[in-house]
Amino acid sequence: MSEVEGRRVGVLALQGDVDEHTAALRRAGASPRTVKTPADLADVDALVIPGGESTTVMKLLDRAGLAAPIVWRVRAGMPLWGTCMGMIVAAREIVGVDQPSLGLIDIAVRRNAFGRQNDSAELELDIDALGSTPFPGIFIRAPWIERCGPAVELLAERDGRGVMVREGNVLVTSFHPELTADLRVHRYFLDMTGSEAGNTSTAA
Repeated sequence: MSEVEGRRVGVLALQGDVDEHTAALRRAGASPRTVKTPADLADVDALVIPGGESTTVMKLLDRAGLAAPIVWRVRAGMPLWGTCMGMIVAAREIVGVDQPSLGLIDIAVRRNAFGRQNDSAELELDIDALGSTPFPGIFIRAPWIERCGPAVELLAERDGRGVMVREGNVLVTSFHPELTADLRVHRYFLDMTGSEAGNTSTAA
C-alpha cells in the first residue's frame, strides 16, 4: 500500500457534487468520508469542498458549526481542496460582492466569471504539475482568479486567468475534475496529504 492509499479524506456534504468527489477519491485510492459535523471533520486527514452555491454553503457552514473548525484545522496544516464553489469559499477576497468566505488562500476570485450555465465548457488545460498530457477541464458557471498573493503558486490558466492554484496546504480549482474519468488532480491532492505540505499552515 502506498503512503496515501486509505487516507481519510473528507468531502464536505452540505451541498454540491459530493458523490462524484467521493467516487473519484475512492478510485484514486483514498478512504473518503462525508463531513457534515465538527465530529466528522475531526475524523479526517484532509478535506474537499465541492461545487455548489457559495452563499448557501457559507450559511450552512455556520449553521453546522463547521466554519471555525475548518479554518483552525487548515491553518494547523490540514490539506484542503476547493473546486469551483469551493474555490470561492476558500478565497480571501470575492470581487464585486459583499460575501463572507473562509479566507484560507490569498487570492481574489470573481464568481461566474466564465459565464452562466449555458456558457459551460470542457477545455484542455496544460498543467505541468500533472505531466505533459492536457487535462480535461470542465467549467460550469466557473469563477476565475483576479489576484494571487506572493506565496500562491499558479498551476493552470484559462484565457490568461488563474484556474488552479496552490498555497501551502490549500489547493483550489475553478473547474471540476470529479466530473471526468481523469484522476490526476485527485491524486495530486492525495500526494499533498502525504507530504510536508500537510504540516505547513497557509498564511493567516
